[in-house]
Amino acid sequence: MTTLHATRGANYWSRSPVTRMDLVVGAYDDISSADMPGFTDALVAAMPGLVEHRCSIGERGGFVTRLRRGTYAPHIIEHVALELQNMIGHDVGYGRTRGGDTEGEYTLVFDHLHEAVGLRAAALALETVQRAFAGTLDSVAHAGAELAALAAHDDVPPLRHHVLCGITGGANRAEARAELARRGVGGEGEAELVVDVSPGYLLQAGLPYARSTLAIILDTSPTDVPGRYQDPERARRLMSVMIDALPRGGVLVAPGKEWEIQDQARDAGCGVAVFAADDDLTRRDKKVARTAGFVDGGRIMIEHRGVPRDAGPLDPAVPAAAQVVAAIVAFTLRDAPAGDAWPRADRQEPGADGHTAAPAQPLADAVLRDT
Repeated sequence: MTTLHATRGANYWSRSPVTRMDLVVGAYDDISSADMPGFTDALVAAMPGLVEHRCSIGERGGFVTRLRRGTYAPHIIEHVALELQNMIGHDVGYGRTRGGDTEGEYTLVFDHLHEAVGLRAAALALETVQRAFAGTLDSVAHAGAELAALAAHDDVPPLRHHVLCGITGGANRAEARAELARRGVGGEGEAELVVDVSPGYLLQAGLPYARSTLAIILDTSPTDVPGRYQDPERARRLMSVMIDALPRGGVLVAPGKEWEIQDQARDAGCGVAVFAADDDLTRRDKKVARTAGFVDGGRIMIEHRGVPRDAGPLDPAVPAAAQVVAAIVAFTLRDAPAGDAWPRADRQEPGADGHTAAPAQPLADAVLRDT
């Protein structure tokens, strides 16, 4: 085990808290469950609830079928971590296992309802699978008793606070925040906070707040994350975590031509404002955007409902993207026509656990190299 931690806010893998464990599996990378006589029978005898895991096969017993056909240690550890929690009455089922940047490295993530239980379940799952491979596994009763004792104590409090705006991107976050302050946006009160969320923090810990009225994605080019998360598709997915904290009717400020992210925000019931650091916004960008910001002739222009407005001169000493997004946010908060503000009444508030409802996930639909 090289990394073990829990996220509390919306994150790369889920809108709900997850436990993350990074592993280096060494020789186990080449040994499947089918290679070890008695492995599957011993594991299922110790944890009969594993038969309920559907896995990628999509039906009851799917994971056990995968075990008999041959699957690998990281995938098995993920399922065992989930089942250890199920054994004490915690209804969890979401999990993912992914390969790392180097051969033999893996990242596992899975649901938890109680942070301390999730973290300890990860370590106990690793130990359980090691014992199964060694042929010494006979019971997991001690693990269940330990997790039940942890569950009897209070969990860490969920994130509940609602900030004004979150900002992420590979560059210009500090400059955008400074420009917002220059335009009078932001303050020290919780509801006025503008929070700079680096992509690296977003990946490791998730969002540091429960809700934001607005969100700014400056770009989809993170530089402070491992190489595999700089892949364009994964980078977009990482940055789009910002959308998960927006209420229905909240506003996302997104780069032009990032249509996948724009569409995701609209599908979530959010308004979208698009921007460019020059005048390169396409018809597709503007077709359904509530507001567009761009630069024309050295001046920042805000177009709303097809009507352009001059938002002031561009300062050549400050990144244009930072200036344009700040102008959009200032316009959205103060200058939009009467009756044109985003709705507040239908905001999706966090539930008792501090999170909005997420779609039900099948038990551990993990994908590993052998699927």
